[in-house]
Amino acid sequence: MKKIKSKYQVIFAVIILLLLMTAMAVCYQSFKPKVNPDKKNITITVISKDKEKKEYSICTNAQYLEQVMAQAEDLEYSGETGSYGLMIDTINGETVLKGDYWAFYVNGQYCNYGISQQPVYNGDSFEMIYITGDWNEN
Repeated sequence: MKKIKSKYQVIFAVIILLLLMTAMAVCYQSFKPKVNPDKKNITITVISKDKEKKEYSICTNAQYLEQVMAQAEDLEYSGETGSYGLMIDTINGETVLKGDYWAFYVNGQYCNYGISQQPVYNGDSFEMIYITGDWNEN
């Protein structure tokens, strides 16, 4: 009798887990950033460690920032792909040092998503700024 009860508890737990996972997937699909497939004009400004600026103007159908960056002439970048998408460590030959990072802003606000998921809209202005200092300390 106890084995049967335990078996039903496991089945019930698995069903609840599947329902929760389904609910989370539905919520993600409902609240993920919406994209616009139309043509848009985007500006990207790269600010190096030495505060030198380089600006790129791109007319594109791209839906996400990473796609726009790939289309920008003379913009070179690299990094590692992880669970959150591409993590940039080098832009235009400038690789971040330990404790430093590239910060990404859209229209003056810190990007809420990684570049692989950051939607782009007509008129958006992106800044990629080299930030110095170990932000993990303190």
